[in-house]
Amino acid sequence: MKLNFIAAGRLRMKKSIYVPGAERGETIDLPVSSALMRHKQGNVLFDTGCHPSVAEDAEGRWGPLAKVMKPMMGAGETLLPNLACTGLGPDDVDIVVNSHFHPDHCGCNQFFRNATILAHAKEIEAAKAPGADTAGYFKADWDCGNPIEPVNGEKDLFGDGRVMLVPLPGHTPGTMGALVSLDRDGQFLLASDAVSLRQNLDADSAPRNTWNVEQQLKTFAEVRRIEKSGATVICGHDDEQWQRLRKGGDGYE
Repeated sequence: MKLNFIAAGRLRMKKSIYVPGAERGETIDLPVSSALMRHKQGNVLFDTGCHPSVAEDAEGRWGPLAKVMKPMMGAGETLLPNLACTGLGPDDVDIVVNSHFHPDHCGCNQFFRNATILAHAKEIEAAKAPGADTAGYFKADWDCGNPIEPVNGEKDLFGDGRVMLVPLPGHTPGTMGALVSLDRDGQFLLASDAVSLRQNLDADSAPRNTWNVEQQLKTFAEVRRIEKSGATVICGHDDEQWQRLRKGGDGYE
């Protein structure tokens, strides 16, 4: 099995959302990413990044959220052009796993017409709730007509332990990660926004955009447990880590 990390956008936000004590006007640039797992039973994409239209008109797609998350990329720096570097196109993807339904994690769902969408049952419930758009859930991003399969608890995607979906709630009700086991390069925990920045995990400090702080701190403990077992934790938006990762066609096995 192969694992490829793929650039899927870039955002600018207030640093104080993630780092306590940051200056009021200080900002932080955050990579948005996707991960492709090529398993003998099918091609899996973990998260789909930002919709390409937000590069030109973020407010038209996201409304007021565009003032909180400011896109800092061109349309050519979103998922589909970068996926092409792996030799695959949208029609080659069999499964899309959405860690959660915020628009920087499911914005390109609509382009994967042959894929089944997997998301945690609690995330689906939250995205369907009245007023969900005010919590950052936009139906145009997460519900594009694809079959959506709810996940409860842990799920062994192919029955061989290679891709384990694990609940990591706190950032949202149904935030979910993927524990990927490779022959040569070992285990990777795709943590998404369960660990947005490494310093949040190290300081045991939940970001301000956390849905439930108590659950988030329990998730940090679970992530540390998985890390101690030998997994490399891949953070959702940590630019320092992102710069060190192999990306695009240069992947892990």
